[in-house]
Amino acid sequence: MKLSRRLIPDIDILQTFECAARHGSFTQAAKELSLTQSAVSRQMSELEHQIGVLLFERIRQRVVLSDAGQKFLPEVRRLLGLTEETMLRAMAASQSASSLSIATLPTFGSRWLMPRLPAFLKNHPEMALSVASRSQPFDFEEEPFDLAIHYGQPVWAHAVCTYLCSESIVPVGSPALIEENPVETPVALASSAPLLHLSTRPKAWASWFEIQNAEVVSPYKGHRFEHFSMVIEAALAGLGYALLPRYLIEQELQSGTLRVLFDQPLQTENSYYLVVPDHKKENALVQSFIGWIVNEVGPQ
Repeated sequence: MKLSRRLIPDIDILQTFECAARHGSFTQAAKELSLTQSAVSRQMSELEHQIGVLLFERIRQRVVLSDAGQKFLPEVRRLLGLTEETMLRAMAASQSASSLSIATLPTFGSRWLMPRLPAFLKNHPEMALSVASRSQPFDFEEEPFDLAIHYGQPVWAHAVCTYLCSESIVPVGSPALIEENPVETPVALASSAPLLHLSTRPKAWASWFEIQNAEVVSPYKGHRFEHFSMVIEAALAGLGYALLPRYLIEQELQSGTLRVLFDQPLQTENSYYLVVPDHKKENALVQSFIGWIVNEVGPQ
């Protein structure tokens, strides 16, 4: 992709814009950036001329963002943040023999991947690792990760998807909740305590009851949470029964802080995949990580 130099502003000018917008003052921005007030004013005039819109409105002794400025500010902050992140990643990589950047699903990363990473790093002691959370597919050209762990279908533009594992979810509850509300059948489960739902999978309980041939009046009632980590904590707190993947609650099942109500799992339609951008397919470290994590998952 060829970039137009005419359309790319000086990063210093964007920093000045963000600072002036944050303070609502060219004078305060000048103090923070060790510039003169006239230099700040001149840079903002240059930026407004380049964009072709007024970014600030002058009101008495203050400057206030215009409507266009308010729309522009979040994008500038995102770009400055990405620039800083890129520099920090490059600086970290320059001090290591090699580096690997991974995008992973939040709860999968914290509960399954993190406890196992020391084993991988033991074999690559000179490597600098960077792990970030991403829940949806993204453009590898805009976010330069070496690979991603993706839940869904094996479809990703300009990348190769390698099957990692399927997902099996089971109904669980805290020991106290189960003792207080004994459950003998799947139908009884729906009426003895609230059901905990993952907001991105609102039909999970309905699907589970269906494969149990259990007719439930309202499988959608209960509490809803945005992330699996929240559902897990809600289940531990005894707020209700949850449908959770076994791999996310390995420690809880082992310690007994969560118990499986019925060992009758629901196999989800989607699976987990390792996604590698086309230009990283031959990267030795990426291939080493793929081989390691596939071995950690084991036979499916």
